[in-house]
Amino acid sequence: MAQTFSELGRIEAIKQLFEGTGYSPFGEPLWLETVQKDCVVSASGLMLEGIDFDLVYFPLKHLGRKAVLKVTGELYAVMARPATLSVQLGVSAKLDFPQIQELWSGIVAAAKEYGYAHLSLDLQPSRNGLTIAVSATGSHGSEVSAARPKAQSKDLICVSGALGAAFLGLRVLEREKANFDGGSMDQKALEKYKMLVGSYLRPEISPALPAQLADAKLYPSYGYFVTRGLADAILRLCRDCSLGAKVYADRIPFEGGSFELGREIDIDPVSAAMNGGEDYRLLYVIPLAQYEAFRTDFQTFDIIGHLALPEAGAVLVSPDGLEHPVSAQGW
Repeated sequence: MAQTFSELGRIEAIKQLFEGTGYSPFGEPLWLETVQKDCVVSASGLMLEGIDFDLVYFPLKHLGRKAVLKVTGELYAVMARPATLSVQLGVSAKLDFPQIQELWSGIVAAAKEYGYAHLSLDLQPSRNGLTIAVSATGSHGSEVSAARPKAQSKDLICVSGALGAAFLGLRVLEREKANFDGGSMDQKALEKYKMLVGSYLRPEISPALPAQLADAKLYPSYGYFVTRGLADAILRLCRDCSLGAKVYADRIPFEGGSFELGREIDIDPVSAAMNGGEDYRLLYVIPLAQYEAFRTDFQTFDIIGHLALPEAGAVLVSPDGLEHPVSAQGW
């Protein structure tokens, strides 16, 4: 019989969760030591059951991993090396201790994969389902700030992978959830669109990316973690650099199956990319002068557009050359 939190108690539960992880429990507050003039970066995120995830189809281990990537991506966007990770779980009565162990195993595995030196955990009861709050700190050397160029019109806008895939994968999961009979979801349907489903359940970020950029002496003028759709990231970019931006619809990368599924469920993949969210992709602005080096060394990135003069605004350019103003709800 699975142990309950009332039997274990908070302290014993945390102690058992840390056993064998290589991290030390009860080490709060977490300390981040940096050399002089290093830039310290922080990021935080909140995931709510019923809003950000559904435990009917979201494996707990994958969920733990995704929670870590939610803040790690924000650090990577500014080329910061992860250092400390703090996790708070609001646990509802329907979850037993082995289930939280499974969730925690995904968190620990991701923390190690992305090089977090310190990890902390706190547990709280929740009446409204599972809640996951994560915060992280990282740093980058002063040379990164010094080498970061000033953004200019014609600088390249690049993304680290397919967009809209996670939103479409979520639509597959929601469709099959609505159809299943309480046993298991239709595996044939999930297998057909496994790349899209995987983009939502288990997104990927290369752990080596910040170091690779630094080694290549490629310093983006701006970086963003794309989680609320491409439109949201482009509008943030234009706000921050006080320039316009042109994104070309036929340059946006899509996962295989996106257009077939789009026809099935009547969703335009371009619209999913612009406003769908949950992609967990990195967007960087690279100087035009470094185009050749970037294209050679970072072939997993796609160049989807460029900065423009402020009066151009933020626009999506369709294949026929028409320019459509970018808007985003970001919610």
